[in-house]
Amino acid sequence: MSTKSLQTRFMTLLFALMFAGTAQARWSLDNDASRLSFITVKAEHVAEVHTFDMLSGTIGDDGEVEITIQLASVNTMIPIRNERMQEMLFETNLFPQATITGNINLEALTGLEAGASLARQIDFTLDLHGESLGLTADVQITRTGEGVVVSTLQPIIVMADSFALTAGVEKLREVAGLPGISRAVPVSFTVVFEQGH
Repeated sequence: MSTKSLQTRFMTLLFALMFAGTAQARWSLDNDASRLSFITVKAEHVAEVHTFDMLSGTIGDDGEVEITIQLASVNTMIPIRNERMQEMLFETNLFPQATITGNINLEALTGLEAGASLARQIDFTLDLHGESLGLTADVQITRTGEGVVVSTLQPIIVMADSFALTAGVEKLREVAGLPGISRAVPVSFTVVFEQGH
C-alpha cells in the first residue's frame, strides 16, 4: 500500500473518530440517580421535604443545559396532598411541566479528571406556571467516570408570588385548615448527567 493511500486512510479514520466524539458529546440526565427537593413550612414551625420524581434533561454540545420537571410527579408521601398540589397549586392540567435552562462551560467540565470537582455560580431561567424568572445557584460540579454530578451548595429560594402561585398556596391553606403556609420555598437538587446516552 502506498504512502499516499495510508495517509488517506489515516485521515479518514481521524475524521471518523472526531465526528463520533462530536456525536456523543450530548449529555443526558439520569432520573434514577437525580433528585430535586423543596421544603414547605406550614403553621409557622412545621417543615416538610417534598420531591419531584420525574426529571429529564440534556447538556448540548454548546453547553446549553435544559432540565424538565414533570409537575404531576410531585411526591409529598401523602397521596391526597399530591393531588391537591397538582390541582390547586401547580394546575398540572394547564402547566404540566417546569423547565430550567442555563449554560455551563463544557470545556471546563470535560477537562476535569474523574473524582475532581469545582464550585461555580450559575445563572439559569426557571419557567414555572406560565411565568419565567432568572435565578442564580451556587453549585458543585463533580466529574465521574462516565458523567458529571451537579449539586446545589445551598438552597435556592423560590417565591410563590414570582410564579403566580400565591392563590394556589392560599387554596391549599384553606383546604388543609392551616393558619399559614410560607410563600418562600427552599429548593435543592442533585442531578446526574451521563455522556453518550
